[in-house]
This record gives sequence, structure tokens and C-alpha cells, in this order.
Amino acid sequence: MATALITGASNGIGLELAKVHASKGDDLVLVARNKSKLDELKKELEAQHKTNVYSIGKDLSEPNAAQDVYDEIKKQNIQVDYLINNAGFGDFGMFVETDWNKELQMINLNITALTQFTKLFLKDMVKRGSGKIMNVASTAAFQSGPTMAVYFATKAYVLSFSEAIDNEVRDKGVTVTTLCPGATESGFQAAAAMEESGLVKNKKLPTSKEVAEYGYAAMIKGKTVAIHGLKNWLLAASVRFTPRALVVKITRKIQDKA
Repeated sequence: MATALITGASNGIGLELAKVHASKGDDLVLVARNKSKLDELKKELEAQHKTNVYSIGKDLSEPNAAQDVYDEIKKQNIQVDYLINNAGFGDFGMFVETDWNKELQMINLNITALTQFTKLFLKDMVKRGSGKIMNVASTAAFQSGPTMAVYFATKAYVLSFSEAIDNEVRDKGVTVTTLCPGATESGFQAAAAMEESGLVKNKKLPTSKEVAEYGYAAMIKGKTVAIHGLKNWLLAASVRFTPRALVVKITRKIQDKA
């Protein structure tokens, strides 16, 4: 029986990933700020799937939060077979007007915590000669994003970092998958204050469950980059053949308030 650690597991894609793993018989370590939501999910999954769930309430944007979680897991003698770095958030608005403290939290969560978790658990996986990591990026990783400049940049980091690490460890029995969903029906848009963006307003978006099921399958297969949806794949591929200045202008037009 495998154990999956999932960050940002209290809602959206993270919550659905927890349900997918539990349905496959995996034990779970769930991490998020909202401990009460995690405990509700723990009860639900243990009752439905007879799986073991350990929940940790932690704000991963705080310094060394990943180390604290890792140390707690070690004390519990839990072996993590699947690491899923899903926690992250965005912010919508012109960079000159957005809040620096929120952006610093975003960088700490989207980049620093993800990188530290990968470092810590990857060493154990390489030592065992087995394990899988999935880092959740976004189709935002493939271009610059006016009105969400810092968010797009953090996801570009996740993609670049994860592809490199996958190359380094694949011959050691470990794979690193980067999941790149497009806009998804979840709590992300509300948290990023982007409900009025042309990217999501009045659009029918894929559900978090659909993205989670796709991501799980891609991770199990050991896919390096997994872009959800044909339209998203085509858009990501087209960026390579389009002048960067034009890509930025198009992205701005899509992102602007509808």
C-alpha cells in the first residue's frame, strides 16, 4: 500500500486528488492551512475507503514550513511514496497596484515550499530507488502574464525546475511529473480576485475532479509534462512558434476584465 502526501488538500484540485488516491487504496497525508476542513475530509475518506489519513494544519507560505511537515512525518514513521505539491494561489491586478506581502506569500508557497518539499522527499525516494512526485504548475507556465505577472512567473519556475529534476532522477527509479491545467472550476479564481477576467467569466471550465483524475493517471505513467485538455495543449505548443512580444499582448487581452 502506497502513501501520498498532498498539499493544498482542503479544496479544489488538491481535495479531488485526495479522493482519487483514497479510491485507489492509498493512505494519505493531507496538508493545508484549514485543519478543520482536512479533518472533515479525513473522516469522509476513512469511512468510504477504509484508508488511513493523517492531516497536518500548516501555512506553507511560512519560512521552513516544509521542513516542519517533513519532520512531523518522520516522527510518525510514515513513508511517502507519492509527493504532490499542489498548494498555490494567484493574485489578479497590475503589478504596480498589487500587494507585496501577498506576492511574497505567493512566492514562498508556489516556489519555496514546493522546492523544499521536493528536496526533502526526493532524497528518500532516490535512496529507496522508487517514488513519484507531481508538481502542479499551470498553462500559465508557458508564457508571461500581464495582470498576473508574479503568478505566471512562479508557474514558469515550477515547470522549468520540475523538468530538470525529472531528468536528473529518472534513471534512479523516481519520476517527476508537472501537471499543467488551464483555468479550472475551483476556488482559485475567487482567491485570486479574478472572477471578472475574460479568461474565466462566463466560461465553462473543466472541473477539479477531471483535472485530478488526469493528473493522477499522468503521474502513475511517469509523464514528464501533463497538459490537461487538447485546447490547452495546442495553446501551450503554439507559444513556441509565436514571437514573445505578441504572446504577451495576446495574454493581456485574454486576461483583462471582460
